[in-house]
Amino acid sequence: MKSVKLNTGHSMPIIGLGTYLIKDKDTIMEVVRASLESGYRAFDTAELYENEHHLGEAFEKFLPQFKLKREDIFITSKLATNNQGAEKAPKAIQETLDNLRTPYLDLFLIHWPGVQDLNEDDPQNREIRTQSWKCMEQAHLNGKLRAIGVSNYTVKHLNEMLDPNSPYHCKVVPAVNQVEFHPYLYQKELLEYCNQKGIRLEAYSSLGSQKSQDLLKDEKVALIAKNHGKSVAQVLLRWAVQHEIIIIPKSSKADRVKDNIKIFDFELSSQDMETLDGLNKNLRYSWDPSKVF
Repeated sequence: MKSVKLNTGHSMPIIGLGTYLIKDKDTIMEVVRASLESGYRAFDTAELYENEHHLGEAFEKFLPQFKLKREDIFITSKLATNNQGAEKAPKAIQETLDNLRTPYLDLFLIHWPGVQDLNEDDPQNREIRTQSWKCMEQAHLNGKLRAIGVSNYTVKHLNEMLDPNSPYHCKVVPAVNQVEFHPYLYQKELLEYCNQKGIRLEAYSSLGSQKSQDLLKDEKVALIAKNHGKSVAQVLLRWAVQHEIIIIPKSSKADRVKDNIKIFDFELSSQDMETLDGLNKNLRYSWDPSKVF
């Protein structure tokens, strides 16, 4: 399994299982089993997904069956918008640890730069997410969170954190920024910025959206897939990996989970990469964080 090095010095698998929208216990148990069997060693969840407790149970059951220990897998979770701030964040972190039945998380992210019940243009968003980050910094120092990062942060949001002259300057540079990223939303400026700052970019919605099959039906992607004898999904995932981007494709089907990891036995040519890069239309399937103050 290919891994990338985080700015903490820890390694993170470049592909993991995404669990967004998978709430049913039996489904979680089956996809975790299939994932471990297929070679996955990273798992992405969030308080918002309402499945942390099922994942904790699945890890307890299946890790021993595959002769694995807690330290053999990489678990990511995220702080929900309703738990942002100095008062709520520490409790939310501990609840996530308890739900996942683990003394530490490998990575913990602020899920969204905004705060529940605040307008997107409310300046308090900046103050409260900074409070959340400082709580995470403390948990990081205490060993509860081995790495900390953000999700859905733009260059503007990251600049606030990293500029030493900013009133929202933070001590710890985020290890990861998880954002929507695929050929129709090739965020080149954000990727280059994160690379310069030592922040790993992690993609969600790598295959588009459940509501739209446009990306999976794109003729140019299909032709590249045909030339390599691979599926369109595998080509889209391989494109991200060749950009050194961490991916977390999600599926509730064991066979698709197994297929999604079969992306390390071929390589896209430079022409393939240019073609896929050129599909960018700045199209978002998810929310637009650039509107958050």
